[in-house]
Amino acid sequence: MKGSSFFKAASLLSPLFASSALAQGAYTDAATGITFFQQSVDESQTTGGFQWGYALPETGSGNAEYIGHIVGSLRTGRKGWSGVSHGGGMPNSLLLVAWPDGDAVKTKFVYAGGYVAPDDYTGNATLTQISHKINDTHFELIYRCQWCWVWNQNGAAGSQIPDEVQVIGWAQNNDVPPTPWKFHDNGQSQFGIEVASARNAKYTQWAALAGNGTTTPTPTPSGGVTPTPTPTGPTACVGTPVPTDTYDYIVVGAGAGGIPVADKLSEAGKKVLLIEKGPPSLGRFGGTMKPGWLNGTDLTRFDVPGLCNQIWVDSAGIACTDIDQMAGCVLGGGTAVNAALWWKPVAIDWDDNFPSGWKSTDMKSSIDAVFKRIPGTDTPSMDGKRYRQEGFEVLSTALSAGGWKQVVANEQPDQKNLVYSHSPFMYENGQRQGPLGTYLVTAMKRNNFKLWMNTRARRVVRTGSKATGVELEGGYCGTVNLNPGGRVILSAGTFGSSKMLFRSGIGPKDQLTVVKDSAVDGATMINETQWINLPVGQNLNDHVNTDLVIQHPNVSFYDFYEAWDTPNSSDEDAYLNHRSGILAQSAPNIGPLAWEVVKGSDGKDRQLQWTARVEGPKENDTHSMTISQYLGRGSTSRGTLSINGALNIYVSKAPYLQDQADTDAVIAGLKSMMAAVAKVPSITWEVPTANMTVEAYVASLPKTPAARRANHWIGTAKIGTDSGLTGGTSVVDTNTQVYGTDNIHVVDASIFPGHITTNPTSYIVTVGEHAAAKILALGSGSSTPTKQAGAVRV
Repeated sequence: MKGSSFFKAASLLSPLFASSALAQGAYTDAATGITFFQQSVDESQTTGGFQWGYALPETGSGNAEYIGHIVGSLRTGRKGWSGVSHGGGMPNSLLLVAWPDGDAVKTKFVYAGGYVAPDDYTGNATLTQISHKINDTHFELIYRCQWCWVWNQNGAAGSQIPDEVQVIGWAQNNDVPPTPWKFHDNGQSQFGIEVASARNAKYTQWAALAGNGTTTPTPTPSGGVTPTPTPTGPTACVGTPVPTDTYDYIVVGAGAGGIPVADKLSEAGKKVLLIEKGPPSLGRFGGTMKPGWLNGTDLTRFDVPGLCNQIWVDSAGIACTDIDQMAGCVLGGGTAVNAALWWKPVAIDWDDNFPSGWKSTDMKSSIDAVFKRIPGTDTPSMDGKRYRQEGFEVLSTALSAGGWKQVVANEQPDQKNLVYSHSPFMYENGQRQGPLGTYLVTAMKRNNFKLWMNTRARRVVRTGSKATGVELEGGYCGTVNLNPGGRVILSAGTFGSSKMLFRSGIGPKDQLTVVKDSAVDGATMINETQWINLPVGQNLNDHVNTDLVIQHPNVSFYDFYEAWDTPNSSDEDAYLNHRSGILAQSAPNIGPLAWEVVKGSDGKDRQLQWTARVEGPKENDTHSMTISQYLGRGSTSRGTLSINGALNIYVSKAPYLQDQADTDAVIAGLKSMMAAVAKVPSITWEVPTANMTVEAYVASLPKTPAARRANHWIGTAKIGTDSGLTGGTSVVDTNTQVYGTDNIHVVDASIFPGHITTNPTSYIVTVGEHAAAKILALGSGSSTPTKQAGAVRV
């Protein structure tokens, strides 16, 4: 699952400028005479409220600058900061933070390549203050911001040149900026704001008011020159020299795909190395990250189901730092940090999406093997009870009255139309299990298997089509080599495997050129004559997320975030002593899950999944439920992943609702769910509001990851028989082998050709099982088992 995606819909403005966006309008500052087009965010989203407005030059000639207006809220002692993102999202955008300090207002530009603590911005952006005011509850700042729509952080370039609508992100915090940065605690979201209404013929006159103001200490470029700071050059690898052992198989990425494939390869007697860039997660593998109430136990935050959502507010040392979406870079990857939903795969997902050799009949034995090891449970508490089921009961009553049927999802996996179910999870004995607690455990018992954690892979070392090893850039330094006939398997996830391929000279020429021109890899990248031109990064897909929010007096919110620091004493006791209670269930109290098939306006069936949970978009939503619609199988819209000069991977084209038939299916599904909910008159609507049509609501949501992601990314190394070498769309063949190579494979969600019905974890594990058999059938070098069983490097 992902974090809340509503994105506070009532405050959003689409290119259609939906009438719900009533919090926007012109505001003229009396002291300066500057007129801003301004967004107001009310108390329901952030304590004290927040305002941001801007004025732009009359024409596009000054597109790199604007005059801004911030009104931020303060707590006791005039504490607090307010921030805006000039690109909408937090990652890969120029971020501006402002806060009061005595009688002054301080400002700072920062930048984050992912969902991590930001660094000081090193590019060319200049803020000059025009005026400021401070009282006990708010501060106000009017400023000129130059080179703020175009940014470059050590080669990671981006921009949002004003066109029709600017998507702006905001966040507030109840204290002064800390060192290091911590997650903000007073709300965050995004809004779209019209450009034309911000343009004004008096802009030059107003900009002159900044002449004697306070200026942030950042360099100012000469006129007319796009800011291009000198990228930071390559840094020396930090770590110890790589051991000289060689391997039959090197698997990069210990997640849902990498762990099963490594286990199966080692089970066959092959010498296998599994490399994980992140630290250990579960306690049994040496993990240590935990809240205070787990001290003295062998549990970590990853073991306890009820703490799974903590990553959205506390991701330091866990979230990947080189991608623009939230993902776990720890042992287990997504299977260590997600909500652990565990669905038996639906046959039609294989039959509609995958090539010959990967159809439902081909996959049956692999599915059976996976679910024999990880059966899952819809009653994760060890006392066999389900806790805090008020939300399930309210919504299931409506669904049943609307003609939907309740099923046990994993007993009837192919029933996915007008049905609903309790949630099955990959937990066992009240703790996280999944591939970490099964496949990795058996692999580590073998003397021919090694696991290296906190070890970053840089690229596959190859000569022409043949890989000879994997170069490392952290933890260990140097190249770990293959035995003769050995193979490399990339299982670093949709973002990570794409990055490894790009850095290994495999992908579209424009992306490989970015790597070649980078300060870090340019001098040592494989020669252009050995590049392999494949559509890596294309075919990006994600479940399209659209949220509904309802309220009912019987629904009761449980604060799982509060349970991190101060859990209810009886809940703490039940979990620690019996592995039972609400903390043995995933946050934020998930269920029911429901499914419907919608006939698209293009005649193609599209699968919808509904995931309900007890939480709302507002701080005081104690009786709200969010019902997230995921558009999956049958969707035809696709996006793209790209790499920038800092070698970070980002979504360069979002895969959401590019096709009208996808949009029509979303609308039809929303209307169907709303009709069912209407069967219970005591349910009231929070999102969308009663005076807003479904069509206007869908149009009001930007088609951006921050607004629409489910965080179920797939597709960028597509499996298929139409080789990308000859104009086709596929990156790997039906043996998961990269076209144009002799011995490089990809085994993770990036090979999925199209999206599926449910959350993808069980499908990825199944792909690992199935791919291992295919890879073994291709053969590899023989090996002599090592002496130490299950060698692990932390």
